[in-house]
Amino acid sequence: MFKKTLALLLVSLMIVTLALSGCSKPATETGSQAGGADASAGDVIKVGWMGSLTGDQAVWGQCELDTIKMLFEEINAKGGVLGGKKLEVIGYDTKGDPQEAVNVAKRLTGQDKVVAILGPNASGSAIPIAPVLEEAKVPDIATVATNPKVTVLDGKVKPYNFRVCFIDPYQGAVAAGYGYDVLGFRKAAILYDVADDYSQGLTEFFEEFFTTKGGTIVAKEAFKFGDVDFRPQLSKIKDANPEVLFLPVFFKEAALIANQARELGITAPLMGGDGLPSEQLFTMAKDAVQGTYIVNHVDYDDPEVQDLKSRYKNKYGKELELNGYLAHDAVVLLVDAIERAGSADSVKITEALETADVKGVTGRIKIGKDTHNPEGKEAAIVKIEGDKYVFQQKYSAKLD
Repeated sequence: MFKKTLALLLVSLMIVTLALSGCSKPATETGSQAGGADASAGDVIKVGWMGSLTGDQAVWGQCELDTIKMLFEEINAKGGVLGGKKLEVIGYDTKGDPQEAVNVAKRLTGQDKVVAILGPNASGSAIPIAPVLEEAKVPDIATVATNPKVTVLDGKVKPYNFRVCFIDPYQGAVAAGYGYDVLGFRKAAILYDVADDYSQGLTEFFEEFFTTKGGTIVAKEAFKFGDVDFRPQLSKIKDANPEVLFLPVFFKEAALIANQARELGITAPLMGGDGLPSEQLFTMAKDAVQGTYIVNHVDYDDPEVQDLKSRYKNKYGKELELNGYLAHDAVVLLVDAIERAGSADSVKITEALETADVKGVTGRIKIGKDTHNPEGKEAAIVKIEGDKYVFQQKYSAKLD
């Protein structure tokens, strides 16, 4: 009898121990405790977020997540959505790794049961999650993932992938067109990351449109992610004597390249895409990047963005990064879809996203049903002057 009682006691202790250990909060989770409940159950609608919270792009990822948290708090304070339901974000770090992005997508859809996912900003992480989204029937709204393959592959739209930014062919065409038609450049050099989807895409389309207009690519040099010494490539570029150096890269590489280019005596102005804007660019290479032209998603001096900038700075004590503006518009797009769907059902939200037409701080976002991209979105050309991104003009390019 004693042995039987002891055995029952041990089994009971094991059950309690397992139950308690199952309630621990994952270290990577920034939202509520994960669980298997329906994301729309009760008064809470769970929304996922994924992006880099570690690594070179952590400053962007943290800004995205902070912006979404702030906006959800504001929406909830005004009564929430669907007549009183509260929005809650559950965020995970992708570490800038495509496989980790897949793992995060599986966790958000399978374990956390979110109704939608916001982010990631990187094309390399946004492209491989499509099969996970399709299996779970959960939509994703990418923020600054500009590679065409994020939403369309082999001419076929990915049913659950959407975005609020324009795509690489467009910003490549804008950079080439503005450089050739407005700035009068005829000879360009390119230094790009051969291992990055974003960098490869911008390179391809800048080169295509610049040469089609009559320009010449006098030098085209490559590096691999992780490189920090670009002097061998820059020496060849210097010998080619370009009128402009196009850098389809992110701010860290741009800063290193700019510093080394100026040290070598390259005086040609720099030009880049939406990977360049960051406060970190000024910290790392303020003097070297003066006069740089950037194809951007937003005019930082636009009166319509000042309120968002002020709210963010008042809450977090720092400037809003580019990603925050796109994260804002992703939230606007999602909330509109939820309200028009009249439901927190992920399939109905997806259907509503396909017919979305909203006004964001980066412009009008009218989703194309066959592309899941915002159609007709103008780019803002900005120029680095001092410690500011000075708006030059809105510029659009025609893609055949």
